[in-house]
Amino acid sequence: MISLLAAMDRNHVIGYQNNLPWHLPNDLKFFKQKTTGHTIIMGRKTFDSIGKALPNRRNVIISRKKHSKFPDGVEVIHDVSTIIEWNLRNPENELFVIGGEEIFKQVLPHADRLYITLVDDVFQGDTYFPNFSEANWRLTSREKGGRDSKNYFDHYFLQYDRQGE
Repeated sequence: MISLLAAMDRNHVIGYQNNLPWHLPNDLKFFKQKTTGHTIIMGRKTFDSIGKALPNRRNVIISRKKHSKFPDGVEVIHDVSTIIEWNLRNPENELFVIGGEEIFKQVLPHADRLYITLVDDVFQGDTYFPNFSEANWRLTSREKGGRDSKNYFDHYFLQYDRQGE
């Protein structure tokens, strides 16, 4: 199964200057809970923003450059077709695509599930989650995240599953 996992604001902003525009510990906890023990796939810029391979996950970077150097514990692939092949060989294994914008655009047509943390506010941004037609997706879960002294913004954990073709 190919899943896209992202946090976005009301206008689909997912980033600004290679960082998240908000600080939301609840979302980081959700991310860790969903992805631990699984494969996470990201573009090079997303990896640069994280700054290291995340523990207890298979870290995969998509990079067009054939001779890029990355730290130990990171695998490099060069195009989205590899993700699709992995999914065909082992469809019960959930692969998490975690960004950025270009990778999301390329993988969205092949995705089976979307995990969206909707930050219920508007932020300045330069990176966006692609628009998706809710006619193709069914909202299967919606949970309100708690707002407190560390989580300043209203937010919702949404799960969409692809509608039957």
